[in-house]
Amino acid sequence: MSREELTKIILPEEKLPKYWYNVQADMPNPLEPGLNPKTKEPLTPADLEPIFAKDLIEQEVSTERYIEIPDEIRELYKKWRPAPLFRAHGLEKALDTNCRIYYKYEGVSPVGSHKLNSALAQVYYNKKQGIKRITTETGAGQWGTALSLACQIFDVECMVYMVKVSFNQKPYRKSFMQMYGGKCVASPSELTESGRSILANNPDSPGTLAIAISEAVEDAASREDTNYSLGSVLNHVCLHQTIIGQEVKLQMEMIDEYPDVVIGAVGGGSNFAGIAFPFIPDKLAGKNVRLVGVEPSACPTLTKGVFAYDYGDVVGHTPMLKMYTLGHNYIPPGIHAGGLRYHGQSPLISQLYYDELLEAVAVRQNAVFEAAMLFSQTEGILPAPESSHAIRATIDEALRAQEEGVSKAIVFNVGGHGHLDLSAYDNYLTGKTEDVEFTDEILQKSLDSLPKV
Repeated sequence: MSREELTKIILPEEKLPKYWYNVQADMPNPLEPGLNPKTKEPLTPADLEPIFAKDLIEQEVSTERYIEIPDEIRELYKKWRPAPLFRAHGLEKALDTNCRIYYKYEGVSPVGSHKLNSALAQVYYNKKQGIKRITTETGAGQWGTALSLACQIFDVECMVYMVKVSFNQKPYRKSFMQMYGGKCVASPSELTESGRSILANNPDSPGTLAIAISEAVEDAASREDTNYSLGSVLNHVCLHQTIIGQEVKLQMEMIDEYPDVVIGAVGGGSNFAGIAFPFIPDKLAGKNVRLVGVEPSACPTLTKGVFAYDYGDVVGHTPMLKMYTLGHNYIPPGIHAGGLRYHGQSPLISQLYYDELLEAVAVRQNAVFEAAMLFSQTEGILPAPESSHAIRATIDEALRAQEEGVSKAIVFNVGGHGHLDLSAYDNYLTGKTEDVEFTDEILQKSLDSLPKV
């Protein structure tokens, strides 16, 4: 069957990748070392051991090209992996484009998003080390849901600090976590010193991922039986997500296709890294493939941030990382793509973007929902607001190609479904969704808080 006739490309189960791909092995310029937040000296594994599993620390600093996926994780992956790759015939027709558009659909997982790819791995390694309880933060709730299920599978207690604005916008995410045995509280909370100090200064704080991280890290550090787990940003999280891009490459080979453009939404980085990183070796070898991360214009970390050392949280509990940042004190507006409201960026993505191996664009909220509506009407899938950023950029890319009279193969990542985001769609349909202007004045005020290194 020709690629023109195919709607869904299914990779046989036996082709499920056996290794995660580690982009650190191929980067032309290595990462700058993370710094201890107290001493400002380069991090050592011992600095991270109070809150991270030792195996994950090893993955964080590893430069091995491929890291084997444990058999137990691979068998769990098989419940929804390999995930399907679709040819977007309906969207192509609506756009009247000559481009060939494909999307990887991660919404088929039990939690409805790509986040389970890393959650299972992280909880597995923590359980192996004897950890009884894990804390984390979550923005829109996909990561908290994924970690709750992973903890349930491995019989580990799960505590989730959810950004308050998303906690209120998406109440059923809390229910979803509770169904899997997780405990979810709105952040900032009264449960930690970090949360109490924020509320003392601003009782109406909408919360941020940086605040929720501070709470989760403080909680983990206070108990011997507890570790912390992060859903994006860090090297080992991006590593686990590379199963997405590896599958995409194999699926496109099945139909004798190769992308001209690979697109993913980018907040902390796991979604984009997952689909884009496996194409980095090809790009370095001379392949003409563009790798484009799409962020909200209300939180434009790559397109307007600075490449500097900054904390990953608001209080300064976390190591300082060299990354693109808007400043750890920046409070993003309450846009509905809660998973993209983060001040910083994955150090891996940051370095590759600085080295011009990756591209980035920022898009406005209303344009994102417009794209999501068209996609749902033409492809029958209701995408998460985060994923809809990639849809917006894909549509723009296809329209530009049409104007230029060229045909491109475009593949993008639909990192999750939007079934629990219907209040966001209701706001868009009733004209309540606003576009927020990010100004240089806002940026400069936030950057004043950058640590001196």
